[in-house]
Amino acid sequence: MTQYVFTPAETPSLAVQGEESRFPVRRVFCVGRNYSEHAREMGHDPDREPPFFFMKPADAVVAAQGTIAYPPLTADLHHEVELVVAIGKDGADISPEAALDYVWGYGVGVDLTRRDIQAQAKKMGRPWEWAKAFDQSAPCTALQPVSAVGHPAKGQVWLKVNGEQRQVGDLADQIWAVSDVISYASKSVALKAGDLIFTGTPAGVGALQLGDIVNAGIEGIGELSFTVGKR
Repeated sequence: MTQYVFTPAETPSLAVQGEESRFPVRRVFCVGRNYSEHAREMGHDPDREPPFFFMKPADAVVAAQGTIAYPPLTADLHHEVELVVAIGKDGADISPEAALDYVWGYGVGVDLTRRDIQAQAKKMGRPWEWAKAFDQSAPCTALQPVSAVGHPAKGQVWLKVNGEQRQVGDLADQIWAVSDVISYASKSVALKAGDLIFTGTPAGVGALQLGDIVNAGIEGIGELSFTVGKR
């Protein structure tokens, strides 16, 4: 038996809708600017450039319920609702035609972003991680297995803050479909069972304040609700 100098942390995991078993989270990949209108609102040309990725730590993934802490070092915390893809088996150099065979299920997540830190990082040519990879920065619903929801290629994506509509789009508006995203990522790194991919957000991202109530969902996948609170 392997001996450790201290007890390892518990494996991060997500609930599975209707089951007691949980989905263990290994790595979290996030796709940037995968909706044309969001690319425009962020000041970028929405032409179909190759997808690019950033990452969050596995323990940034938490249940999207109750209170999510407003993080330190920011005065401009933004919401980004996204389809989350859960990878169920290992693979590398996967073709787009075979990519969906590697999907275990889907969920709804919110990529929380310290936008002021991100803007500073962009200006200085630095990595985004400090803006993206903080504690509780990836709240997510319980996962729905493919056997229950299939592989959604369309469906409304939405987010409200205090009942006010902020984001609305459709999965069909993605520049890169899920199969393309999986294929492209797998040509750079070997995907493993337990990996999550946040697939990008539609337009309408905006700031959150302490006490805000966030509701979001994707048609046919699920809905979430949490309150932004103090640490």
